[in-house]
Amino acid sequence: MASRLLPAFRRSIGVFSSNYQGNKLGGFPKYSRKSLRKGSASFFALAAAAAAGFLWLERYDETSITLSPQLHHLLMHFWQQGLDCNYQSAMQTDVSGSVNCFRTSNTDASDTSSLSSNHFQTESQNSVGASPKSDSTCLTRHSIADAAAKVAPAVVNLTVTQGLRGMFLGRSIGSGTIIDSNGTILTNAHVVAEFTSAGVPYKGKVVVTLQDGRTFDGEVINADFHTDIAVVRINTKVPLPAAKLGSSSKLRPGDWVIALGCPLSLQNTVTAGIVSYVDRKSSDLGLGGIRREYYYLQTDCAINEGSSGGPLVNLDGEVIGINTMKALAADGVSFAIPIDSVIKTVEHFKKHGRVVRPWLGLKMLELNELIIAQLKERDPSFPDVTEGVLVPQVTPGSPAHRSGFRPGDVVVQFDGKPTKSIKEIVEIMGDKVGVAFKVIVKRSNNVQETLTIVPEEASPNLF
Repeated sequence: MASRLLPAFRRSIGVFSSNYQGNKLGGFPKYSRKSLRKGSASFFALAAAAAAGFLWLERYDETSITLSPQLHHLLMHFWQQGLDCNYQSAMQTDVSGSVNCFRTSNTDASDTSSLSSNHFQTESQNSVGASPKSDSTCLTRHSIADAAAKVAPAVVNLTVTQGLRGMFLGRSIGSGTIIDSNGTILTNAHVVAEFTSAGVPYKGKVVVTLQDGRTFDGEVINADFHTDIAVVRINTKVPLPAAKLGSSSKLRPGDWVIALGCPLSLQNTVTAGIVSYVDRKSSDLGLGGIRREYYYLQTDCAINEGSSGGPLVNLDGEVIGINTMKALAADGVSFAIPIDSVIKTVEHFKKHGRVVRPWLGLKMLELNELIIAQLKERDPSFPDVTEGVLVPQVTPGSPAHRSGFRPGDVVVQFDGKPTKSIKEIVEIMGDKVGVAFKVIVKRSNNVQETLTIVPEEASPNLF
């Protein structure tokens, strides 16, 4: 039993050595107490297996430990792979002594690929995208609860009474996140402001309710309907709990995430899931009327009416997105605005009081090897490129038209940087309006041209 195995290890930990005895007792493999030396892979394999309850000890006495065949095969796998474990990081135990996580350290993660990920997690120095933080490399029974607890005090419920010229038009509910102790709150624009018939943002009265039940009157400082981001502020003499902002740039499909908010006005609601897709394009979602491409995090976290504006959080308790919408015709298809994009919007608010969007007048299409092959099959004169951004359409009278862009051009370099995506072009421009950019394009029969384009500030009606 697991309860017998761990004490057996503890009592004999001082005399463990690396000698393995292959003799049998009662038909089962037998290991001497010396064979399970402190810090060895076999020691921690036995401990983790016993605590997990999926393998068991057959017999223990003062001279030997007799194991089940299942556990013997597991140990032999470790010996064949030649793994070694670090005593401090291999086991994490809670107050009851049960093992929450078992990890092995190895320079090549492929060596342990055949092990079940339900019981073991490898940390490889060569693995791509591995998190440097130890608390997020291991999912324990408390990981989600601990991460949610870090952010929950900063999650608020927003109630907006909307009216015009004294007429009550309705009520909006949503969520938000306090991001500094002075009472600055991030939320969705569609939660706290709506367009009137005149096209001017109407800012209704916002009632902010904290997790502890305190209520404040909030003021909408800025709202941008295209990014769907708004900033609300409340006045308080007492410092408020604030959430820590993380980064969305290194998220990968399969990463654990947590959604917090107040769906249906049910405060302090927590749901969990994974990242289903990163950089989901607004065009993929069929958001008509939007000419500029926006990008979302797709998750399977459950969100509902009232969840909008609430934080999407990683296992470190950092805000990595703002929940904004869900697919009505499907379950487990939700979307959040990446926090990196949110931060840029807030920086625009601080610098300009609005979001400044440079406009080129180009319709663009990202190229990959398959699309390029198809285009060359249709037109052998299509330029020899391996990546870039195709220009299928140029708006007459636009900055692009005046600079000499033609339909069919392939942008391969923008402002001296190789270009593979529309997102890269948008990031290079930033908020630079009236600034000249050098652009290298390739045309039919591999003709290369260098163009100079000066973006204009886009009209809000264009997006």
